[in-house]
Amino acid sequence: MGPGDDAGVLRFKGNLIVETIDVITPIVDDPYTFGAICAANAVSDVYAMGGTPLSALAFLGFSSCDFGPPVIKRLLKGCVNKLKEAGACLLGGHSIEDNEFKFGLAVTGVVDKKAILKVDGASPGNLLILTKPLGTGILTSASKRGKIKGAALNKVIASMLRLNKTSSKAAVLSGARSATDVTGFGLLGHGLNMAKSSKVDLVIFYNRVPLMDGAKRYASEGIIPKGAQRNLEFCGKDVDFPKGLSNEDKLIMSDPQTSGGLLIALPAKGMRTFEDFAKREKMPYWIIGEVVKGKGRIIVK
Repeated sequence: MGPGDDAGVLRFKGNLIVETIDVITPIVDDPYTFGAICAANAVSDVYAMGGTPLSALAFLGFSSCDFGPPVIKRLLKGCVNKLKEAGACLLGGHSIEDNEFKFGLAVTGVVDKKAILKVDGASPGNLLILTKPLGTGILTSASKRGKIKGAALNKVIASMLRLNKTSSKAAVLSGARSATDVTGFGLLGHGLNMAKSSKVDLVIFYNRVPLMDGAKRYASEGIIPKGAQRNLEFCGKDVDFPKGLSNEDKLIMSDPQTSGGLLIALPAKGMRTFEDFAKREKMPYWIIGEVVKGKGRIIVK
């Protein structure tokens, strides 16, 4: 399995190896927290495949005139600790001189053939489950503009730091065959990839889509990442929106997420198992729609 899914999968001597890479620019000021978010964001692609991350290599671009060893050490410490939480280790990496600070990871994992989750595995009758609320792009943009300060951003940070490990396990145990993590292309972009790859339509009920506190308010004030507009322009022709849905609401569904949740296409018969597991693990989730016969579109209701 190559480009088009959340990660590449290679068969090697009977084992299925998962490979992915992700690099982002700072969205929070604290180096430790940013390093941890980067790690959670990178391993998410492995979880989206139903896999288990094992190791990672780091990539760092920074200006040595602006950032010294103390900052880099805190960054790496946050990264290493989050990888440990995921059961993975940092083996090394590479750094370059760059005017724009950026950090990311190439992650290696494994996946069981019977448990693999793919974007092309959604089937009519599946329920659509989202495991994190939307809004990280909008709210971190608001923070950069000074609209949100201090503890007000804590819930957003906590969401980005939460691994998709439990969500992935819930999907696999419940018999899911399709999932994707909602990151840079927003809910619409990643959902559309699932719909087109699976040759089905996704029906999403907007009033069921969970939003982070303040996301709608800041969107209405025009605080929207450029990526959200680009995502909407790219996806718009393949999405049917209901009359009366505001442009802000459309942009929220296109909002690029950092370390977002999983979008899972779950067979209805597996819902009870999923519910029981989620309750036991205190895992949040929202049923936001369903999969129907179609040709690769999203229908928002």
